[in-house]
Amino acid sequence: MSTPGTSAPTVHIAHDYITQRGGAERVVLSLMDAFPDAELTTSIYSPENSFPQFRRARMRTLWTDRVALFRKDPKYAMPVLAAAFGFARKDRADIVICSSSGWAHGLRTDGTRIVYCHTPARWLYASQDYLPEVPRPLRLPARLVAFPLLRRWDARAAKRADVYIANSTMVRERIRRAYGIEAQVIHPPVAIDVTGEQEPVPGVEPGYLLCVSRARGYKNVRAICEAVEATPGERLVVVGGVPEGAVSAAGAQRIQGVSRLSDAQMRWIYSHAAALIAVSNEDFGLTPIEAYAFGTPAILLQAGGYLDSSIDGETCVFIPSGDAASITAGIARFRSMHFDPERIRGHAEAFAEPAFHAAIRRVVAEVAARTNAG
Repeated sequence: MSTPGTSAPTVHIAHDYITQRGGAERVVLSLMDAFPDAELTTSIYSPENSFPQFRRARMRTLWTDRVALFRKDPKYAMPVLAAAFGFARKDRADIVICSSSGWAHGLRTDGTRIVYCHTPARWLYASQDYLPEVPRPLRLPARLVAFPLLRRWDARAAKRADVYIANSTMVRERIRRAYGIEAQVIHPPVAIDVTGEQEPVPGVEPGYLLCVSRARGYKNVRAICEAVEATPGERLVVVGGVPEGAVSAAGAQRIQGVSRLSDAQMRWIYSHAAALIAVSNEDFGLTPIEAYAFGTPAILLQAGGYLDSSIDGETCVFIPSGDAASITAGIARFRSMHFDPERIRGHAEAFAEPAFHAAIRRVVAEVAARTNAG
């Protein structure tokens, strides 16, 4: 650990699990860039399913990573992840930054703990959204036994934090309700490189509506497919795949799913879309800002983190609900409007990675200064 008066505290990063290519994982990569000497602790690491940049991390995995079933689907590890983090320790670090939506904030340390909260555990505090995604044999035990015990564990872990950071104003309110903690807001970074090479996606013609989403029910991908199928002349590309049975045989001619795109293909898919559609109630939601970075507008649910990141009529069209009828009306409104790509790109700059790095480094410096002064 550093000694009083030093200007470069030793930073460690912790994250719940690294098994997918999502917004929280992009935040961890950005934290690694902000603190390149930091080590990383996580419970489960699946290299084939996560961003390749994690291969360069100095990573420590917990015992849960040795269980093949957990690596395949971390939801099966839910009953033991609290214990895995709760008994793990990270010493010899001045500051531990916990990137958490339910587990990593339980890592024990003698250093100062900063929690960057993507949301208080959705499976505990919004179980109506999350429980259908839990494997069926675990649902009743989770509801009757695990959830009450884990809420107490979660509250204790949260109270041990020295600084709490929320990724949006909505998450700040959730933190206040769940823990009674007043968090500051630092929006997550959009790290997509708009200047990088672009590679066309085979079989995709420009001008489509775009949905970028993991296959979870609350993402409302099925409703998006239904709305586009009901709108003559519109085409939809779903990055992540079309839900089974969501599209009729006739609709399949205008709705296609793609997956495992390279970074170059993702740049192409964003820049050649007419608009992004995102209608889930997101904690923050990076995909609209990624689209904005390419000058592409969006059709968005008027809720959650989108209220922080988007401006109706300037960067997006807001719609009141995520059902097919509302999405259909939003598509019609979007097609009747004009959006300025340059203005949209300028808006995205406020959420660029340098702004995130500056904000998170400022918090670390303030914490280190208080610790040294004490």
